[in-house]
Amino acid sequence: MQIRRIAAILAASMTLSLNAWAQQVIASAASPGKVLDVEVQVDGGGKLAYAIKRNGKEVIGLSRLGFNLANAPKLDGGFTLLRQAATDVDATWEQPWGERQFVRNHYRELRVEVEQKNRNKRRLAVVFRIYDDGVGFRYEFPDQAQLRDAEILDELTEFTVAQPATAWWIPAAELPGLEEEIRKAPLAEIGIANTPLTVRLNDGTHIAFHEAALVDYASMWLRKVDGQKLRAMLAPSSYGPAVVRHGAFNTPWRTLQIADSAAGLYMSDLILNLNEPNKLGDVSWLKPSKFVGVWWEMHLQKGTWNAGPKHAANTANTKRYIDFAAQNGFRGVLVEGWNQGWESDWGHGGADFSFTRPYPDFDLPGLAAYAKTKGVRLIGHHETGGNLPAYEKQMDAAYKLYAQHGVDSIKSGYVHEAGSMQFTGRDGKVRYGHYDSQDGVNHFLKAVTEAAKYRIAIDTHEPVKDTGLRRTYPNWMSREGARGVEYNAWGSPPNSVDHEAKLVFTRMLSGPMDYTPGVLSLLGADGKVFNSTQAKQLANYVVIYSPLAMAADLPENYDKYPAAFKFIRDVPTDWADTRVINGAVGEYATIARKDRRSQDWYAGAVTDGQARTLALPLSFLDADKTYVAEIYRDGDAADYRSERRFDLVTEKRSVTAKDTLQLRLAPGGGQAIRFSLQK
Repeated sequence: MQIRRIAAILAASMTLSLNAWAQQVIASAASPGKVLDVEVQVDGGGKLAYAIKRNGKEVIGLSRLGFNLANAPKLDGGFTLLRQAATDVDATWEQPWGERQFVRNHYRELRVEVEQKNRNKRRLAVVFRIYDDGVGFRYEFPDQAQLRDAEILDELTEFTVAQPATAWWIPAAELPGLEEEIRKAPLAEIGIANTPLTVRLNDGTHIAFHEAALVDYASMWLRKVDGQKLRAMLAPSSYGPAVVRHGAFNTPWRTLQIADSAAGLYMSDLILNLNEPNKLGDVSWLKPSKFVGVWWEMHLQKGTWNAGPKHAANTANTKRYIDFAAQNGFRGVLVEGWNQGWESDWGHGGADFSFTRPYPDFDLPGLAAYAKTKGVRLIGHHETGGNLPAYEKQMDAAYKLYAQHGVDSIKSGYVHEAGSMQFTGRDGKVRYGHYDSQDGVNHFLKAVTEAAKYRIAIDTHEPVKDTGLRRTYPNWMSREGARGVEYNAWGSPPNSVDHEAKLVFTRMLSGPMDYTPGVLSLLGADGKVFNSTQAKQLANYVVIYSPLAMAADLPENYDKYPAAFKFIRDVPTDWADTRVINGAVGEYATIARKDRRSQDWYAGAVTDGQARTLALPLSFLDADKTYVAEIYRDGDAADYRSERRFDLVTEKRSVTAKDTLQLRLAPGGGQAIRFSLQK
């Protein structure tokens, strides 16, 4: 009898357990073209989950949704469906500047509202926007007395990748500014990753995980929890929950760009579309353009940021750059090291920086006036050393000073050691923490919105990652957010030969990057050699997009290589259209872009350490017209590993949309082409 009773209890327990995990679909929807399907499910215990199929095949397996809270029981379990609704949207909007002028926003929205009946009827909505090329979803917290203040410790959001996959990723919580080397590994072997995180499934499907519209919230990292299951991890706060919000609010969108190929990932406008429209009104004052600057010589140790006999930001030297910019059609001259405070240990505090007092040998008003007579603008520079309280105290006065002198764009810097950015905490005390915590995120956006009041554009270095906010605040024109060219001056190691081919399908999926290309000397400090040919340096202007693009090399090196320099002078930075012709993550990429202000097209191709021949069909050209292709290619014997890295061939030929060019790329090489209408 006792044995039968125990067996009955065990059987009942197993039944309850199985029922608790039984899944019920409570909502589903497909993308407009029926490419992607999303299902939202709840199990017997009321836990929420979702799954995604592409063309009927599972790409994201069942993945949990929910939150751990610090001030209340977790938002996980006990959920029942209140209501669901699906709506369709198909609209087109215009970018004031960007990779393409017009962007189609075509999706089906699935809104799922749920309630925790057993926990004071707390409510939550999960909203999915389903495109043919990806999915974005976010949580929406209504204003409710049961949870007026939300203190979020972490999300329970999961991404269960359904097939074995290879990942390209950088670690989170390490170097500030996202400047770790991009790594390649089986997805099951990665650690805590920043986003965008790009994966290639065994069947060739590509997925990029990221987020959109990161506002008043902590940045999302991804940690592997089991096999190929990733879980959201919020950048921690230095004094409590990762996120604290009051009343109604929305989280950032969690995004999955999904395509057949790496090229398809880059062609997606998912991140931009999930951001709100322009809030600044008329932004015709924004000027995409190229610039030169007092910058590279310091990285080469030919000059210094601080005052002294080698101080680079002096009046005479800056005039030299202004003259060079005017002679060669560059709109801007960046000057770093103009302001007082560089003698301090600024990388560990930045408290001594003044953003309104120039060094005695730098005549800010005089140089601004001189530049204006030449049709050139100074580009401002604010290095904060990661000291946000010190910077924010001076921010308004600094912006006002620049505006008075016609400085309409600023490169800002946040150099600091990981986890040591300084904030003013909610208790009024100075705290140290992560630059992509909620406090850091709020500061970066404050810097942009305050600058907009003075019609100033921002180019952030050591930034929080790009999540498409340039749509909402178009004056956030560029940022760094990955290893730039300066690592070729002093990096140990320098940027790898496959770096650009990795960037295109990882970092560049989030938005523009101030990569500072165009170093034709191919030399860093102490004779360090670039892993690049000269042709690749030119191709980078097309492949690595930024509306504010630097010609980074010294003026004397551009004088030394006039043939290559011509392409740098000609290439625009604002595009009417963009086409990714081909590509493989970390191997190669070919991109064609149409100039927004002419009928010209430009193409750029880069490769890793392997020589390649890539086909470039010219079907993007107008069908009834003949073009002159001005080609800048690797010489037949070019190779990044020898002095043949300088072998550059320039040639012209007539082409039409029916032609296909065969682009021969040397090891570590590239090719750049301008297509202009034949006269």
